Amino acid sequence: MYWNEFALVALVHLLAVVSPGPDFAVVIRNSVSAGHRAGLYTAIGVGSAIFLHVTYSLLGIGLIVSQSVWLFNLLKLVAGAYLLYIGFRALRAQPASADQQVSKQRSMSAAQAFRQGFITNGLNPKATLFFLSLFTVVISHDTPLLVQAGYGVYTAVATGAWFCLVALLFSRDAVRRGFHRMGHWFDRMMGGVLIALGLHLALSQWFKRG
Repeated sequence: MYWNEFALVALVHLLAVVSPGPDFAVVIRNSVSAGHRAGLYTAIGVGSAIFLHVTYSLLGIGLIVSQSVWLFNLLKLVAGAYLLYIGFRALRAQPASADQQVSKQRSMSAAQAFRQGFITNGLNPKATLFFLSLFTVVISHDTPLLVQAGYGVYTAVATGAWFCLVALLFSRDAVRRGFHRMGHWFDRMMGGVLIALGLHLALSQWFKRG
């Protein structure tokens, strides 16, 4: 009965999850610099944060946030500040020898990787808007709450699976060797991307006013 609606939810989610953004940048950076284990835990953190968005969307908190300008702008500032923090740390990367690179690969714990993925997605205001629109526009109000929760579980699992694939791809030895030839410049490049994303989130409300 709800297969057509589920197919629409899956399509909209697919288009959203494959588009590059903070989650994509963090998963790639951790996969390349710290290996597949860190990349996978980062991906799992991103997927787990989806449950946060689904929960407040079902409870209606997302609607409150979206209609409170100051609260939504505060969320943008916090998310932007976190991305700036990660980005500036990456910009400080220094050249390393092969032995140091091996040591660096093991420097990120599973908890650190998971936390980065969870916070990056959890604080992303674009995810707030996406799930708010998903549960108010795409999904019918007549759809039972249990079915809506099932859609939420699907989006969380699908998001985690997608970023696990990204992590496995970018942590492959051949891919990592290619990135490691750039050494610290790769970290600095990804740091620049994260800083740009952070500034975009933090300053987007002023851009709209202009």
